[in-house]
Amino acid sequence: MSALKAPQPTEKTPRTRGVSAMHFKSATTGVATKNMRNELNRLVNTVSDPETRKAFDTEMQSFFYLFTRYLAEKAQSKELDWDRIKSPAAEQIVPYDNLSESTDPSVLNKLAVLKVNGGLGTSMGMTGAKSALEVKDDMTFLDLTVRQIEHLNTTHRVDVPLILMTSFNTHEDTLRIIKKYANQQLRITTFNQSRYPRINKETLMPLPRSATDDKSKWYPPGHGDLYNALMHSGVLDQLLAEGKEYLFVSNSDNLGAVVDQKILQHMIDTNAEFIMEVTDKTKADVKGGTLIDYDGNVQLLEIAQVPSEHTEEFKSVRKFKIFNTNNLWVNLKALKRIMENEGMELEIIVNPKVTEDGVSVIQLETAAGAAIRHFKNAKGINVPRSRFLPVKSCSDLLLIKSDIYSLEHGQLVINPNRMFGTTPVIKLGDHFKKIAQFQKRFKKIPKIIELDHLTVTGDVYFGRNVTLRGTVIVVANEGQRIDIPDGCVLENRLLSGNLTMTVRPLAFWR
Repeated sequence: MSALKAPQPTEKTPRTRGVSAMHFKSATTGVATKNMRNELNRLVNTVSDPETRKAFDTEMQSFFYLFTRYLAEKAQSKELDWDRIKSPAAEQIVPYDNLSESTDPSVLNKLAVLKVNGGLGTSMGMTGAKSALEVKDDMTFLDLTVRQIEHLNTTHRVDVPLILMTSFNTHEDTLRIIKKYANQQLRITTFNQSRYPRINKETLMPLPRSATDDKSKWYPPGHGDLYNALMHSGVLDQLLAEGKEYLFVSNSDNLGAVVDQKILQHMIDTNAEFIMEVTDKTKADVKGGTLIDYDGNVQLLEIAQVPSEHTEEFKSVRKFKIFNTNNLWVNLKALKRIMENEGMELEIIVNPKVTEDGVSVIQLETAAGAAIRHFKNAKGINVPRSRFLPVKSCSDLLLIKSDIYSLEHGQLVINPNRMFGTTPVIKLGDHFKKIAQFQKRFKKIPKIIELDHLTVTGDVYFGRNVTLRGTVIVVANEGQRIDIPDGCVLENRLLSGNLTMTVRPLAFWR
């Protein structure tokens, strides 16, 4: 492997550290860098096929550069100066309502849509690609995305391709799934994001012993790897050769992330090279990354970068009123310029993990939104909450599957019979955490069009045609079980204990 030199700590030493401590850190950094370089060289040499080895070598060089940056920043104790962090200026965040209507659908021919499709959905008990989960009317995340873009292409007679960025965890799954879209009116391209070795926290050495070592020894380095992977896969050059100038990026599990012509038109009219969709923060979003003004530049601040003494201030809506939806609009020519010239250094997020056999490891990751500071005339657009509908838990899934939403051309539309502008708050307990349990505990999804709040904890089962209204709290204590029968209506009701409710259909419990 053609090793990259480690960035050297600057001459300035932090006020809290002595010079001898800095020299020790620098020496330690040098040893760790050398050891990692030697180990990565050995990994590269375990690949026999020349073409495969070349690609793997490129990947390991990218990882090595990230690793050396991590060591250098750690040695310098590099942290953001909290006193220099300000809320974004008014001109840095544009209200969605201020955008003008788009009248020329032909600009869609300059657009491509990319879905970050690397997640497994392990938190919901899934083992395959999360985008293959059925979320509404027997349709998966991918089905809905394909339906949306196909409708866009046929309605406006344009050619918007779909790009799927997979990880080594989801690539095979995704290739198998997309075969069923062969006759749809859209082109689908897939490419794999990088595969980096997990790092032993104690030794700072890579976990895998060969390039073909078990999947558990590797990790996909976050969606910030998008730009690097686009470049190295050749997909960026392919899109530019096809005349595509703009890329709309979003997570595959965000059902609100649909193509918006007003945002695209605003990007073109204002020559913005990068747009991040943000939305107003609620109590559910306090950990979400936010846009800040740092020395006059707009950039992304993630909770992992926040010093512990400022965590509560970060979560507050007083100073940080918005958060990043990870719906991003990128000028492809600008991306090419940046990648070829100055490169894309994104803030490193250290993600600590423990392997199944108890080894503490770290994963060095980056966030796609952090790229905002590298682009000219970059800004945020404060969009309606309807553009952020992620499914991260079975509580989210219940809401999406319910009668609160219907589908139009693959897009979620809120039920006009819903009297309130907001959606109900749903909190399902640990018994509903995994998708298999969720499916077993609901014979049929309840009607919740008039629901404000639902909390369910413990061993609870719902029958068919159940209706929930107002505030409903169901608590089965440990060792107890509650069965809610077919046809039951619960309105402003607290249920607890150990009972099988035997009531006539549509009986009211108040």
